[in-house]
Order: sequence, then C-alpha cells, then structure tokens
Amino acid sequence: MAIIINLDVMLAKRKMKSAELAETIGITPQNLSVLKSGKAKAIRFSTLEAICATLQCQPGDILEFQQDES
Repeated sequence: MAIIINLDVMLAKRKMKSAELAETIGITPQNLSVLKSGKAKAIRFSTLEAICATLQCQPGDILEFQQDES
C-alpha cells in the first residue's frame, strides 16, 4: 500500500514555489520538503486544509492511493 503525494504537481499548476507555500500555511520549508518527498508518516488535517485552501484544490488532488503490485 502506498500513498503518493502529488504536491509538486499542484504547485506547478498554481505556479507557486514551495517556499511561498510553506510561508503561507505556516510550516517550515523543511517540513514541507518531507511531505513532498513522501517521507512523512502523517499529516495534520489543519495542514492539509491550509494547503488545499492556498492551492484551491481538494485533498484528492494532493493525496493518491496506489496499491502495491504483488
């Protein structure tokens, strides 16, 4: 089971830089980088809500479930 983070895609669509998003939603650029890389083990709903509000998107635009091939 894998959750894919498509934050880079949404940032590109909105022509926004990671540093700008981090500053707008109030998290460190390092924490945003961990999230973008898919290394984060969890995300707070408040952070997800702030990302979606800033990028004007839905959570499903950022998070994607991809089943492992067995």
